[in-house]
Amino acid sequence: MNVQDILSVQVKEAVKNIFQVELETIEFQPTRKDFEGDITLVTFPMLRQVKTSPVKLGEAIGQYLVEHNNEIEKFNVVQGFLNIVLADQYYLNFFGKIKEDANFGKAPEGGESIMVEYSSPNTNKPLHLGHIRNNLLGFSVAEILKASGKKVYKTQIINDRGIHICKSMLAWQRFGNSETPESSGLKGDKLVGNYYVKFDKVYKEEVSYLLAQGKTEEEAKAEAPILKDAQEMLRKWEAGDKEVVDLWKTMNQWVYDGFEQTYDKLGVDFDKNYYESNTYLLGKDVVVKGLEKGIFYRKEDGSVWIDLTDEGLDEKIVLRSDGTAVYMTQDIGTAIQRVEDYAINGMVYTVGNEQDYHFKVLFLILKKLGFTWADNLYHLSYGMVDLPSGKMKSREGTVVDADDLIEEMTATAKNISEELGKLDGYSEPEKEELYRIIGLGALKYYILKVDPRKRILFNPEESVDFQGNTGPFIQYTYARIQSILRKAEFDYSEQILDYNLNDKEKELIKQLQLYPETVQLAAENHSPALIANYTYDLVKEFNSFYQNVTILGTEDETEKKFRVQLSKTVGDVIKSSFGLLGIQVPERM
Repeated sequence: MNVQDILSVQVKEAVKNIFQVELETIEFQPTRKDFEGDITLVTFPMLRQVKTSPVKLGEAIGQYLVEHNNEIEKFNVVQGFLNIVLADQYYLNFFGKIKEDANFGKAPEGGESIMVEYSSPNTNKPLHLGHIRNNLLGFSVAEILKASGKKVYKTQIINDRGIHICKSMLAWQRFGNSETPESSGLKGDKLVGNYYVKFDKVYKEEVSYLLAQGKTEEEAKAEAPILKDAQEMLRKWEAGDKEVVDLWKTMNQWVYDGFEQTYDKLGVDFDKNYYESNTYLLGKDVVVKGLEKGIFYRKEDGSVWIDLTDEGLDEKIVLRSDGTAVYMTQDIGTAIQRVEDYAINGMVYTVGNEQDYHFKVLFLILKKLGFTWADNLYHLSYGMVDLPSGKMKSREGTVVDADDLIEEMTATAKNISEELGKLDGYSEPEKEELYRIIGLGALKYYILKVDPRKRILFNPEESVDFQGNTGPFIQYTYARIQSILRKAEFDYSEQILDYNLNDKEKELIKQLQLYPETVQLAAENHSPALIANYTYDLVKEFNSFYQNVTILGTEDETEKKFRVQLSKTVGDVIKSSFGLLGIQVPERM
């Protein structure tokens, strides 16, 4: 139980014993900075039940708490607010419980299972900056949900079929001269992406030629020979043509191998991959059953729709007139398949905010179909990531490649570290590993500290600042704490029960207390930003402590041991919270 839970019971006891009234609710808030106290009881709402003045009520409750709880030192009353000062013993007892708890802040795994989908790339191009935000958000939310007590499965659906995939295949067939990742020295996803760009270049040339021949723009775009050939290739793939399917398998494998290298660099992983080539037929049988139940209806041309106008949405097609599925059909079927595969209670879809409407419709359809787990579906909607250089376009090859950005972040970390002279005395391999940890930490923290729904302008230089609300600033503080621990060449492990806390020590313990609550709040809101900004606040509090008290230099042995214990616990929580963001912390820096 936290302090609010304990005090709630005691406040109700006090009011019942003194005023013979059973209180319905208790309201606490943090004590305002200009008053003395650690936690404040708001007495105004109680006056509806207790007929007395707010000051008298506060005084009576405060006196009762001091007499019945040795962890309360004193109190003061300001109008309808009872400010409670907790004794050092309360903080020492709390600290004693958490300092050796390797799982502090994390709840034990409960019965509820949830699946988090993220990444979900196309196999016609490499991962880019937008995928980085998607992956970092999805992975972090999965880790936070796990820390909140849920059983979590991480997944992606790989979009490995369709006309866009055939465009890359056709361009490689025409212009590739049997080039492979091995012969070219390129990662497979980059190689295939180059041919997607090549297709678009040839397509535009053909459209321009047809326009010059007098075709309308619509005709030219539809009749370009290379597009017609790609459409024919797609038809052959769907018919199971061996030559096309073999090429598809070969080129997709190149891309999968490339993706795995990028995921490894980013530090993200998956428990299960779903492939659109296996799921694109799912959902059609569900639509047929929904037709029988009157959830869907058939139009004159044979297409199947659902009318959601009563819910403030539109009519939505779920089967084309020729009986083929649309994306909505696949998503319905895939959601049902996942629940059958893993017996999950809910799902989180990490997808950009341009798909907000799609997921509103999907979730509503699944509810109408009678799936109770549909109440636990969540769209983790996020804004775009922009660079100072402007927007990105895949077809034109102007996308910010994920691997290139990771390399750029490592190089930026190197340049700034060398300018500051931070890594003197390190071997070259040690330096390179640190540059990677700092660069990736900067990238991840810069993206995750922002509310997912907001658009981001990503500035690499700004993200690798060793001051302010940045990943490197927090990593540097963690490394500083490890330095303190290395210098503490004495046993500081004993439990300290009798100790007078100063204000800086108390404030730091208060900040530590907020960690479990922050994890739960971040899970409820699907927001890594809450964890990121909590960690920054903890680090600011530690640095204030570090600058204002003597840790290893104090002559009082109990004081020295306690301050080293406190520093170690702060370091452990930084490592734990950064772990939820997928960020490593260096032992030295």
